[in-house]
Amino acid sequence: MIPQGNELVATVMLEIADPARRATVLARLGGIEDRIFLEVDGERISGKPDTGRENTSPDGKASSVQFVWFPFTPTQIARFKTPGKRVVAGFDHPNYPHMAVMPEPVRAALSEDFD
Repeated sequence: MIPQGNELVATVMLEIADPARRATVLARLGGIEDRIFLEVDGERISGKPDTGRENTSPDGKASSVQFVWFPFTPTQIARFKTPGKRVVAGFDHPNYPHMAVMPEPVRAALSEDFD
């Protein structure tokens, strides 16, 4: 997965070592591929899942690996590339509502993926 100049891409791995616990957790996370986002300076950019694979099984179990694209507008790219801008990565899934602020060195490195 290589960014195409106006996007960032991510591989999200829900890593749970214990097989029984993993099965239980993934069974509660169906649809998580549609609930991944980046927030740049307060503006949310929804992730777009890989539609060429089964991200959630018909019985509602999420895959432990998700591939996600984040398409940016030129204005969003400019904001992302601005040093010190707050970037948050997160999930707004009802069973997995987590967010993390992206460290500045990571934001700076990812900025280089844009044309």
